[in-house]
Amino acid sequence: MLRQTLNDAMKEAMKSRDQATLGTVRLILAKLKDVDIAARTADSREGVSDERILSMLQGMIKQRNEAITLYRQGGRAELADKEQAEIAVIERFLPRQMDDAAVAAAIAEAVKATGAASIKDMGGVIAALKAKYTGQMDFAKASGAVKKALTGG
Repeated sequence: MLRQTLNDAMKEAMKSRDQATLGTVRLILAKLKDVDIAARTADSREGVSDERILSMLQGMIKQRNEAITLYRQGGRAELADKEQAEIAVIERFLPRQMDDAAVAAAIAEAVKATGAASIKDMGGVIAALKAKYTGQMDFAKASGAVKKALTGG
């Protein structure tokens, strides 16, 4: 379903002559093709699931945020602005992001559901969060919150 949404967005950007959106959607589709090829097996030629696509999109946003930091440090505001515009396009294909309170509640629920008692159980909590909330939260930030919750900090 997400794959079709991306293809439709590319067609719409072509019709409206929106070059910024078109370029970003083409980057997303190229990355998706790479991910599909890497996931192929002898038995399955199917594309990756929507959950994997959401994870890929979050990774693309993370890469662009890192690039923005480097461009700003290097005094290249125009390149940082271009990366920020790409993030805005990519975010259109992600579900609405959870706010801090919702993330904290989801972490508390996952800790309780997995029976996590120490930092050693962090992997299980993160796995439970990823299974339920892929595309809806930033797992880099969430892992810090999980660590804090499990250490009592």
